Amino acid sequence: MSDVHNEVKDYYSNELQKSEDLKTNACCTIVTYPDDILNAMKNIHEEVAMKYYGCGLTIPTQLKDMKVLDLGSGSGRDCYLLSQLVGEKGEVVGVDMTDAQLDVANRHINWHKEKFGYQNSNVRFVKGYLEDLDKLDIPDNYFDIIVSNCVINLVKDKEKVLSNAFKKLKVGGEMYFSDVYADRRIPKHLHDDPVLYGECLSGALYWNDFIHLSKKVGFTDPRTVESAPITIQNKEIEKKLKGYEFRSVTARLFKLNDLDDICEDYGQAVKYMGGISSMEQLFSFDKSHAFEKGRIERVCGNTYKMLYETRLNSFFEFYGDFEVHYGQYPSCDTFAKPEFNKDSNGGYSSDNSCC
Repeated sequence: MSDVHNEVKDYYSNELQKSEDLKTNACCTIVTYPDDILNAMKNIHEEVAMKYYGCGLTIPTQLKDMKVLDLGSGSGRDCYLLSQLVGEKGEVVGVDMTDAQLDVANRHINWHKEKFGYQNSNVRFVKGYLEDLDKLDIPDNYFDIIVSNCVINLVKDKEKVLSNAFKKLKVGGEMYFSDVYADRRIPKHLHDDPVLYGECLSGALYWNDFIHLSKKVGFTDPRTVESAPITIQNKEIEKKLKGYEFRSVTARLFKLNDLDDICEDYGQAVKYMGGISSMEQLFSFDKSHAFEKGRIERVCGNTYKMLYETRLNSFFEFYGDFEVHYGQYPSCDTFAKPEFNKDSNGGYSSDNSCC
C-alpha cells in the first residue's frame, strides 16, 4: 500500500506542476458548468485552480448550510467552490495525502475567506489516506454530502474508501462523485505502471466491480448521473492500453434505509415543483430521470425514497406510499448487468439506473 501512496504523491508533487502537465485527458475531461458554478469559479485563487486535476463536476445542487466532505481534495479548488455554495453557516472538510497539494490549499484559506466576505472560514483540510478515513478526526454519521473528483481510482483499497464514506454520511446523505472506470479488469503489469496509474487509468475499477462494491458496503442502488468516453490522446499510452476502454462517470450513492435490491412498484408518483438552482424547469436527477416542473411522473420505490428522504424533499409533491406492492417496476430489467456498451459514436456508455 505504501508503494502506491508514494508513487501517487511523487506524481502529483513532482511530475505534475499544473493541469497542462497531465499526459492524457483522463483526469481533466471537459464539463459544462452551470452559472452558479461558473460565478463561484471566478473567486478561486489562481494557484488553486492551476493545480486542479479533476475528471468531472462533483458538486450537486441545493447545498445551502450543508456539511460536505471532499475525498482527495488536492489543491482545494472544489472545497473553495463548495465553501461559497454551502454559505458561511455550512462546513467543508477536505482530505488529501499529498503535502504539496495541501500546502497550496492551506496557503489560501484566509485569501478565500476574505474574498467570500466571511467572518470565519468554513473550510478545513485534513492530511490522511482515504483508506484510513476511519482513523482521522472526522466524525461518523455527520456529513450531508460527500464528494470526490477523480481520486478513488488512485486508491488501492476502494472497498474500504466506499465503506468509510458510508459511515461518515448521515442517513439521507449522498455521495456524489466522478471517477474513471474501465470496461474490463486491469491486469497487474498495467496497474503497476506509475504513469498509467498517476494518469487515473490503470487504477480504474471495472464498472461491474464498482456496482458490486457499492452495494456491498450499503449503497444499495447506485445511480449514474453522467458518463463520457475518455480519449487518451497520447500515442505511447494508447499503445499500452490497446483494447481497453475508459469512461469518466459521475454517480450518486444515497445512504438510505431499506432500499430494494431492484426497483419495485408501489404505485407511487412525484411532481417536481421547481426551485432547484440551475434546474428550475427541468431537474436532472440521473441518466434515467429528468423531472419536468409541474408534471406528475411515476417512479419506483427507490427513486421515491431518494427524493422523499433527502434534502430534495421540499422540491417535490409525493403521491402514494408503501402499503401496496404491485411487483417489479415495469421498466426494470433484472437480467441487464450494468456494463459498458458500444454507442453510436464508437465509444462506450454505461447506465446502472434501472428505471
